[in-house]
Amino acid sequence: MHRSENRILTTHAGSLPRTDQLIEANRARTGGQDYDQLLTESVVDVVQRQKNLGIDVVNDGEYGHAMSEDTDYGAWWHYIFDRLDGLGPGSVDLWNQPAVRSEPGQVRLTSFGDRRDRQRFQDAYTDPSSGISTGNQPPFPEFVGPIRYVGQEAVARDIANLKRALETTGASEGYLASLSPGSCARLEDKHYGDEDEVLQACAEAMREEYRAITDAGLIVQIDDPSIAENWDQINPEPSVEDYLAFTAKRVEAINYALEGIPAEQVRFHLCWGSWHGPHTTDLEFKHLVRTMLQIDAGAFSFEAANARHEHEWRVWEDVSLPEDKLIIPGIVSHATNVVEHPELVAERIERFASVVGRERVIASTDCGLGGRIHPQIAAAKLEALAQGAEIASSRLF
Repeated sequence: MHRSENRILTTHAGSLPRTDQLIEANRARTGGQDYDQLLTESVVDVVQRQKNLGIDVVNDGEYGHAMSEDTDYGAWWHYIFDRLDGLGPGSVDLWNQPAVRSEPGQVRLTSFGDRRDRQRFQDAYTDPSSGISTGNQPPFPEFVGPIRYVGQEAVARDIANLKRALETTGASEGYLASLSPGSCARLEDKHYGDEDEVLQACAEAMREEYRAITDAGLIVQIDDPSIAENWDQINPEPSVEDYLAFTAKRVEAINYALEGIPAEQVRFHLCWGSWHGPHTTDLEFKHLVRTMLQIDAGAFSFEAANARHEHEWRVWEDVSLPEDKLIIPGIVSHATNVVEHPELVAERIERFASVVGRERVIASTDCGLGGRIHPQIAAAKLEALAQGAEIASSRLF
């Protein structure tokens, strides 16, 4: 994993806008040789566009994680539904699942519709003109049998496409995003009857994907909003101590799944959920950062540019980043259509460099841009990110 040795490197958090042709093919669930060729060409194209915009550490735009709508906040998660055996059709749609109540010492996730931020801003969340719609959500499956990874062909295709794109474009470093065990385990369980067993089974399954990616010489990014986002899905609000104990099991599952994989081939992505809502119930980063650093990753990606979390860069004044670790802070946000000025980008980068060292900062986006903002705006944000990194580099090196 490259460090910012001579200048501030740039990357992004994963998802990038799909082309109309690719979205239509996903919507029609087109398969076969023609689709494979389209996907391969699309990945080469998106890697070239990243490089042209000044992005150093690139990925496949998560194009292998099918997105069939322009607005899609869930492809990072939904893709795994086709790569796991043991799933069956869900009996209740996402927003009408029954609410679940937690108690002190017994933390349990409630339904998506019962999230505390959603309850506080119920009128806004149910108003289609409010700007916080998360698009059409497919029915979520349930665990109805033993969980087993069956996505070998799909991940092999993702690997081959990215490696071809790296070779074609000359991009020097690439990564693929993969779901964490904790996020995987958030589906309704009708088979195991035990939360810990579900989490362990998800870790066993997902480790196959992690190893396939890293054995191919690529970096794996573990996508795990659940580490932070679960806080909002617990009703009533738990104590921080109870929540961290609940979260510790998710961290243990990640580390179990990463056993044997060099930390320098792993980056971890933490966020509070990428939907464009108020986020007033987000847990402060200061409560999570030490737990995050227990994950066996070489670099840590987290939101730091949006209006709810930008001030939290100061966490690193009190928390010591291990010498062999990097941070990948969000420097431009997915949550606004306003394109950040390169000078603001530079200032944000310099803040982090001042507390952890310039060589250990890779500038990124808060979350994925695909399915969240218009492709033109996404491109402009990545361009501003690269321009701001150049300005910061001129001052820091």
